Amino acid sequence: MGKKVLITGGTGLIGKRLTQLLLERGYEVAYLSRSKKSVPSVTVFQWDIDKNYIEEGALENTHFLVHLAGTGVAEKRWTDEQKKSIISSRVDTIKLVAEKLKEKNIRPAAFISASGSSYYGEDSGETRNTENSPPGNDFLSHVTIVWEKAADAVAELGVRTVKLRTGIILSDEGGALKQIAAPAKLGLGAPLGSGKQWLSWIHLDDICNMYIQAMENETWHGAYNAITGAVTNEDFTKLICKVLDKPQWAPHVPAFALKLAFGEMANVVLGSSYLINKRIKEETDFKYQYPDLKGSLEEILR
Repeated sequence: MGKKVLITGGTGLIGKRLTQLLLERGYEVAYLSRSKKSVPSVTVFQWDIDKNYIEEGALENTHFLVHLAGTGVAEKRWTDEQKKSIISSRVDTIKLVAEKLKEKNIRPAAFISASGSSYYGEDSGETRNTENSPPGNDFLSHVTIVWEKAADAVAELGVRTVKLRTGIILSDEGGALKQIAAPAKLGLGAPLGSGKQWLSWIHLDDICNMYIQAMENETWHGAYNAITGAVTNEDFTKLICKVLDKPQWAPHVPAFALKLAFGEMANVVLGSSYLINKRIKEETDFKYQYPDLKGSLEEILR
């Protein structure tokens, strides 16, 4: 068998595709999961955060550790309980892993953690955010700050650590594109709110290949804006309708209607997030498979 990659949150959107690509490259893949379910070609180990438990053998012989676990920020309304789950599922999980790595004196070659474009705030307006831009001060930026801080607990053990601040992932398997494209397929595509808010995007295969390069290339370290480009919500909607050969529904969906329907969670689609992948461009030799938004949408939606 090849080198072992242990993944938390392996059954999510990134995790499933990343697993396929890793297996194709000859890696051994294992998951940390709350349930002992069977996954083809993957060894599944159980963990229980509340009981401070990770199944024996999970961490042993791990060459790379990938942290993708986390409750979806757009799954439900942001009640106090849901907010607690969003944070705990990202932070407490990796804190437990760090604690067990230290206890067992296990040191993977690298630790790659998911992070979010919301590090810079739910709505950073027209600001072009590089990795050196300051963090925001709202709920989602707080989530990302404490998420990255938890990842630092692994870095402090002497493990090379990479954090990938990811925006909207383009895929037909799930995520924001599937939700935005659904009404467009019915001829009801419409910009959300003003439509002027920026979305930073990346194709699913590109973000998965980014994880693999971050694992394999020892020069990668610290935080990266893991995106391809940025587009306004209005232009994104227009392009989706064009690719689907569907008309765009004339009126915008008003912001107040989204806030009535989704509460505070509406900030996810109404906020503006323009990221610049400065470190990817200047410090790595990463090659995007899908550098063009129109081409990405055509590959996925057609």
